[in-house]
Amino acid sequence: MMTKAVLPDSALPTHWYNLAADFPEPLPPHLHPGTREPLKQEEMTPIFAKGLVEQEFSTERWIEIPEPIREIYRIWRPAPMGRAHRLEKALGTSARIYYKNESVSPIGSHKPNTSVAQAYYNKLDGMKKLTTETGAGQWGASLAFAAQFFDIDVEVWQVRASFDSKPYRRMLMEVYGAAVHPSPSDLTEAGRAILAETPDTPGSLGMAVSEAIEVAVQSDDTRYALGSVLNHVMLHQTIIGQEAAAQLAMFGETGPDIVVGCAGGGSNLAGLVFPFIGHSLTGDVLPDGGVPASASGAASTDGGAAGTGAAGSGAGDAGAAGSGAAGRRGPRIVAAEPAKCPSLTRGEYRYDHGDVAGLTPLLKMHTLGSEFVPDPIHAGGLRYHAMAPMVSHAVDLGLMDPVAVEQEDAFAAGIQFARCEGTVPAPESNHAIAAACDEARKHTGEPGTGPVILIGLSGNGFLDLPSYANFS
Repeated sequence: MMTKAVLPDSALPTHWYNLAADFPEPLPPHLHPGTREPLKQEEMTPIFAKGLVEQEFSTERWIEIPEPIREIYRIWRPAPMGRAHRLEKALGTSARIYYKNESVSPIGSHKPNTSVAQAYYNKLDGMKKLTTETGAGQWGASLAFAAQFFDIDVEVWQVRASFDSKPYRRMLMEVYGAAVHPSPSDLTEAGRAILAETPDTPGSLGMAVSEAIEVAVQSDDTRYALGSVLNHVMLHQTIIGQEAAAQLAMFGETGPDIVVGCAGGGSNLAGLVFPFIGHSLTGDVLPDGGVPASASGAASTDGGAAGTGAAGSGAGDAGAAGSGAAGRRGPRIVAAEPAKCPSLTRGEYRYDHGDVAGLTPLLKMHTLGSEFVPDPIHAGGLRYHAMAPMVSHAVDLGLMDPVAVEQEDAFAAGIQFARCEGTVPAPESNHAIAAACDEARKHTGEPGTGPVILIGLSGNGFLDLPSYANFS
């Protein structure tokens, strides 16, 4: 009985996939915060690396991954996929449940997929320092991990609620050489203004973003790095979905019927599902279980990862993400967000700032308002007031179904997963697991005859055990 699929190093994707090339309607442009006119590339370069800005505006379907980035990716990628046999049995479901395991990275999450790329492009621009925000600490640790390969210093503003409740994340960032501050802090004008108004605030990612950007723009050799939300971050994560398609083929599947990812800023979700959505829309993104048709050598499936079509197996009538030129049905895409920060299920789809101080461009996204301060839930990586523009656009086009998950239900699902499959999931990942379990329970009958459900296990919870203890 096959329990895991591990691709060889030769199967590491050589290109990122850009869904912006295949959306049936163009992605709404970012707007200048002052003029409200479409943002120009040169207006983003004071904050972001030139190569990243080019990717932010790109509508090319495939963007080559530079070899220095792939060299670092090979430390942990390709990441494995597991079949959750024991979870299936515990749920009494006929569904076949798989999970793409991003917890095996050195940091324990999917975040290094973009941190390595961002550090590389900033090094090309001669940057000496990067500033950033972090919630649970996964992103801050990932950037610190990546930057030390390129001799770049890192300064991190961590949301106060997570800074206090997750001390080991701060320690991990410091191991990699980063300086870490609680946010809001008294080190920036933005932080001081927030503290003057609400001295007991638990902080938010929007506040931390404001502080990190304020510091970045004050020096010519410093830039800002963002761990989610923006288009180039979504792009870097798409190696997840490309690998997943090839691994499902190794299991003998022709593709998933339901794909479930947790949704905070959107990067983990996008990385898992965008290649499947693109294939649903066009029929030629993943025709061979993960080998991009439009990029020469964009992925190799040496070692048995050949397959046919990854748009959905049809084993379960799970709905369609959309149909494109090839008329193919796609998997149902489920975005699982926390009920305490429900940007997709209760937010408005409109232009808003990505930060509290209004320093970022205006982005068209599902938002609860840039000044919204979420409750200090344990899933710190999902405590963002808005959703990535690309994910928001996909939801608006009907290509994704958002669901809100209560924190108690998420932890209950995470504990059940840990006891069945061994890995303790990150609190963020628990939301995807809970939503997937809800889907699986709808299907009873002969084991293994139901739909194929693919879960994004975005990270492990080994440094989040106090959160589990509080839940218990």
